[in-house]
Amino acid sequence: MKFTKDHEWVRLDGDVATIGITKHAADALGDVVFVEAPQVGKTVGKGDGFAVVESVKAASDVYAPVSGEVVEANDALSGAPETVNADPEGEGWFGKIKVSDASQLEALMDRAAYDQYLTTL
Repeated sequence: MKFTKDHEWVRLDGDVATIGITKHAADALGDVVFVEAPQVGKTVGKGDGFAVVESVKAASDVYAPVSGEVVEANDALSGAPETVNADPEGEGWFGKIKVSDASQLEALMDRAAYDQYLTTL
């Protein structure tokens, strides 16, 4: 699993990246009340808005940490947005992207680097 400074995580399986927000981000948001999952078939660039998560505190964009085509959305979140709080780095994933440039993953942090980054916030 790799992480961004915007608190997204990426888990690569072959050339498909599963993307969600970290536990830190879910805790900071508070109770998630709505998720707009990514649109399947949409091409996104690294850093583009990928999905939207709304909590009782705020609405936030979820940014694509890699470029590619959205191949799957976690539609279960529309009926159970609280899954993002309950299991943000597991069942609370937002979508899957077929990665067009795997080298983009090299710029992301591993767990140890992300945990270190959190201490600077």
